[in-house]
Amino acid sequence: MEFEARPGGCVCGAVRYELVADPVTLYACHCTDCQTETGASFALSMIVNRESLALLRGSPEPRGCRLEDGREKRSECCPRCNTSLWGVPARYPELRNLHPGTLDDTAWLEPVGHIWTRSAQPWLRLPPGVLGYEGQPDDMLPLVRAWKFRPR
Repeated sequence: MEFEARPGGCVCGAVRYELVADPVTLYACHCTDCQTETGASFALSMIVNRESLALLRGSPEPRGCRLEDGREKRSECCPRCNTSLWGVPARYPELRNLHPGTLDDTAWLEPVGHIWTRSAQPWLRLPPGVLGYEGQPDDMLPLVRAWKFRPR
């Protein structure tokens, strides 16, 4: 099945992009870093190849900070409205962690797994049949396979 390009962008519209290839995977992260950063109960993480993102308008600016434990968090944001469009994994420069809420159409998004479930909100019930990890998975391949072979 051929992937249909999916447009997206920041809140103010200064930066527009297209996702031009199928993501590597999509999962929900329930870690406390994601909860704090988003102000929500979890964050969706869509892992994509860097080349899968085509800029249509504007130019995101790199942003980053060092966390208390020494890790560095890097992302690319709209310089005008500060919308964080995607994360830049330090260990995997060929990948991007697209923030899928910035896509124009999010109705097709259904995570195949949940990570850091031990810090998930107690009222949240995970759907049956999805992968779940109490912390950071040692191997992300099951999440990649689950996405690749998901029912469409």
